[in-house]
Amino acid sequence: MLTHLHIRDFAIIDAVELELGRGLCVLTGETGAGKSILVDALQLAVGARAGSEVIRHDAARAEVTATFDLGQASAGLRALLEEQSIEISDELLVRRVITREGKSRAYLNGQAVPVQVLREVGEWLAEIHGQHEFQSLVRPAAQRELLDRYAGAEAEAAEVARLHRLRLERSAALVALEAAARERDDRLDLLKRQVQELEALALKSGELATLTEERTRLANSGRLAEGARGALDLLYDAEDANAHALASRALGLLRTAGQLDPKLAALQPALDSALISLSDAAQELTRYLDNLEADPVRQAELEQRLASIESLARKHRVPAEQLPDKALELQAEWQRLEQLDANLAALQAALAEATAAWRKAAGSLSERRRVAAAKLASDISARMQTLGMAGGRFTVALQPLEASSSSAQGLEEVEFQVSANAGQPPRPLGKVASGGELSRLSLAVQVALIRGNESAQSVCMVFDEVDSGVGGAVAEIVGRELAALGARAQVLCVTHLPQVAALGDRHLRVAKLTDGHTTRTQITALEGAARTEEIARMLGGLAITDKAREHAAEMLAAGRRAPAAGSTRGATPAAAPSDADTAPSGSARKSRGRAR
Repeated sequence: MLTHLHIRDFAIIDAVELELGRGLCVLTGETGAGKSILVDALQLAVGARAGSEVIRHDAARAEVTATFDLGQASAGLRALLEEQSIEISDELLVRRVITREGKSRAYLNGQAVPVQVLREVGEWLAEIHGQHEFQSLVRPAAQRELLDRYAGAEAEAAEVARLHRLRLERSAALVALEAAARERDDRLDLLKRQVQELEALALKSGELATLTEERTRLANSGRLAEGARGALDLLYDAEDANAHALASRALGLLRTAGQLDPKLAALQPALDSALISLSDAAQELTRYLDNLEADPVRQAELEQRLASIESLARKHRVPAEQLPDKALELQAEWQRLEQLDANLAALQAALAEATAAWRKAAGSLSERRRVAAAKLASDISARMQTLGMAGGRFTVALQPLEASSSSAQGLEEVEFQVSANAGQPPRPLGKVASGGELSRLSLAVQVALIRGNESAQSVCMVFDEVDSGVGGAVAEIVGRELAALGARAQVLCVTHLPQVAALGDRHLRVAKLTDGHTTRTQITALEGAARTEEIARMLGGLAITDKAREHAAEMLAAGRRAPAAGSTRGATPAAAPSDADTAPSGSARKSRGRAR
């Protein structure tokens, strides 16, 4: 239940603060005063999408904070909060902030959460029915969802859809596998040849680099021998002068001079080491030259093997060094195709299992729909008699799909049909019902859904001008339906009908005031004479007459006597004391908003 709502810098509102309670709370006021803005703000608080356009023109951000009493919260809501590690107490504080940059932040009991989580939680907190919601009543998908909701079969419908997706996935996999089976023999022959070629090649990891290096060495043996021989002569073998002989002479001179100066003696070890290195290098060059021989036979073998490697690499369109991995890949595919018959049988069994599970779940869903359809039709037909459609009849037709069809929605299509007048056969809702009739039928459906769903009594139910298009005695019946709901739960209703407003447990008036420079949205709790005056305004024209006031007082008195209205009280705005010409009660307070 919504107990407190605080709105700041939202649309034309500067700041609004309301305290609310159980019962039917009606919001009235002239068109454009901002009544629906309060509904929009509550929708934002429970997860609706919004951009920076909702921010008041001269503000940096918009903020909506709502407090909900969790005393009668369902186990599902508490489980969801626990799953998100939200601390659960007697109250849940929901806060939503929209910045000028378009960023949205959401908080539950002070803990930041993704907007998607807020939306999931919000579905348990508030149920908002807009003034144009009746338009969706003609859509088949909406009709099916309403029937499933009335039947309490939403979980079953979701399971049917899940099983349908599973069946489609397995069916697609089977089609692909059957196509592979048809091409299996040709593919197996090809794979066999390719695997044999790669196995015959027997390319080892790192072999390609070794072969390439050896081929380069054999192809350039002459140049390599020339370079190695020249280096060996300069280092050691040349008779006239070589590095080793010169270094030996230098060492001899240092030894003689070192006897005279110790500093020169200190250089001798480095020169000794250099001589050893020169000797070692000369020995390595000698061994290299001894082993460096032109080998045309070996060179031809290398060229042939490298050509085979490069040819297979081009054939399989992979780098030559990846041929061993390609061989493993082809072997794995070969094994899969060899096991194709077993895989086909397993997948066929899995598809049959998924189909059977879907049909069983869909059959169970169909039975629940059948029972609920009869009950909903009876319920709505009874309400039509008091909603200006006497003699009318409402039916829910379940049209079976073809046996070969498989649908995520189940075994049948759902169609709402109506006969607006006695003696006429029912026809599809969208083809025979007028806008006013659709509006009343939508309200009847919503009331039936809420009455049939005990968990809905723990949420805040908001009706935003869903009573549009009705008047007179029918309007009073609509008001009594809403009041009856208010006797069992919390209901907020935006209305222009005095018949509905007179049946509210609490009455809030929304007014937009301007001084030519700024605009203030004022919300005032009405009681006593102030409420009578507002009802008279809704009844009358430009001038409120004494007759209108008398009629308004009679309507309020009748509303207090109406057994459906309930005895709980609704909402009292919380801000500053009200003006003297409105609520006389000291507990009534008003809230303001500004706009340019």
